[in-house]
Amino acid sequence: MPKSKVDLYAAIRRDARTGMSTRALMRKYGVGYETVQRALISALPEPRKKMRPRATRLDPYKPVIDAILKADLTAPRKQRHTVKRIYDRLLDEHNAVGISYQMVRGYVAGRREEIRLQAGKGVVDAFVPQTHRPGAEAEVDFGDVAVKLAGELVTCYLFAFRMSYSGKAVHRIFASAGQEAFFEGHVHALNVLGGAPTGKVRYDNLRAAVAQVLGLSRRRVEAERWTAFRSHYGIDALYCQPGLRGAHEKGGVEGQIGWFRRNHLVPVPEVDTLAELNEMIDRWDQEDDARRIRSRPHTIGEYFAVEQPLLAPLPEEPFETGRLSTPRVDRYGQICVRMNRYSVPVRLIGRTVRVMLHASELVVYDGREEVARHERLIARDGSRLDLDHYLEALIRKPGALPGATALDQARAAGRFTPIHDAWWEAAVKAHGERDGTRALIEVLLLSRHLPHEHLVTGLAAALKTGALTADAVALEARKAADADTRPDEPQQSTTAVGQTRTLPLPATVRAHLPLDKRPLPSVAHYDQLLRLRRTDRPTPS
Repeated sequence: MPKSKVDLYAAIRRDARTGMSTRALMRKYGVGYETVQRALISALPEPRKKMRPRATRLDPYKPVIDAILKADLTAPRKQRHTVKRIYDRLLDEHNAVGISYQMVRGYVAGRREEIRLQAGKGVVDAFVPQTHRPGAEAEVDFGDVAVKLAGELVTCYLFAFRMSYSGKAVHRIFASAGQEAFFEGHVHALNVLGGAPTGKVRYDNLRAAVAQVLGLSRRRVEAERWTAFRSHYGIDALYCQPGLRGAHEKGGVEGQIGWFRRNHLVPVPEVDTLAELNEMIDRWDQEDDARRIRSRPHTIGEYFAVEQPLLAPLPEEPFETGRLSTPRVDRYGQICVRMNRYSVPVRLIGRTVRVMLHASELVVYDGREEVARHERLIARDGSRLDLDHYLEALIRKPGALPGATALDQARAAGRFTPIHDAWWEAAVKAHGERDGTRALIEVLLLSRHLPHEHLVTGLAAALKTGALTADAVALEARKAADADTRPDEPQQSTTAVGQTRTLPLPATVRAHLPLDKRPLPSVAHYDQLLRLRRTDRPTPS
């Protein structure tokens, strides 16, 4: 027997073509006369008739519920009826016996949107295709990504600037999504693109740009520095609606962030610094120019070649993207910036310094002089201390060095190597705890004038020969520096055939030499020869 009504109709029509009578078809398939006739008229069965809706106990009260929902269209947003309030009013005002809360909730769930649509206030969830002019429009957004940074899994933020016509996107990863990262991402993207869009750039209502959303309109109260930044680069901003509907207004960059994350950041990247990761991202952005988006006939790079000449030129003067603050240096030689602590030279204790906070680093100034530069911390309540900032204090308090937090961080960063520890241990055995530690601090002070790798080489050589003084380390480090002297800095100059003239050492090398504590040469011993010569001289006649 046929499994479906379509199969039944097909079988009846097939047998009818062989000459079987209607009565024979009815008898073979066990159907009535009308079924055989309908099968012979059409190969497709007629659609089933919809069942008439069953009457419910809620039917008498549906007009009342509709009236309540229509009244809510003009009521204040926070004083509209909930399902619970509608149910209570039906019980209290209309004596609606026999209805349940679930019945009211099921009816209101679908009827509320129907009434809004009938009143012209509903929103149809439809996507309208858009055509973008070359060089005119762009979209900007942040997306969070996981990165294994220096062995620790942290959450960072991917900045994306996408041109709407070509799909050309520029990415950058930052430790935060603050205003500094927002500005630096723009500067990097505009420099890579070689110009700014001439039309609207779509944004979410980010705190970095928007201070206040004014109702349901497109008007916003912008952050002052963002207004100045837009004015500097000639960017015309368009802010999307809050919430999920706003995300649909810039679906290009939303989808781009997801695509980039799935194709380039899976598996989770493992890097030592964000600068290393951003170099990789720059390379990936260039490789993506050869990609086609969906069924487009040309690549991203080919489309961007069309719109790049149409971009507005960039201003010649740069915009300062960092945020300036003036913290005071505490007694630990530290300043507090965004709930994190950073070290500065101890000579600045008690003074106020200027700090320029960028997305990935902060720079500390004393007047116009740069006195410290740190990589910005990602988490809060952390500290980043530079051992070099405490050396002037440690030379007077050498006993504080073994337990110093700055020493632990220097070891973790690789600035204080096992060779330092070995030389320190040997110096303590030779000179005692206090003098040996002080000798190590004098060696660390040499790092202000000698490159780190030359100083480590000098420590290793001095340790091998048993020379456990700072002067010996400086001498060995200078030898390492001389060995690395570039070919364009010769130490000798030929003046004639077979003769050479020794040139003085470069000033940079002479500045790193240890002090010469030898006594000055004396010629007093030669005075004896002068006296002997006078006694042998003949007397005149």
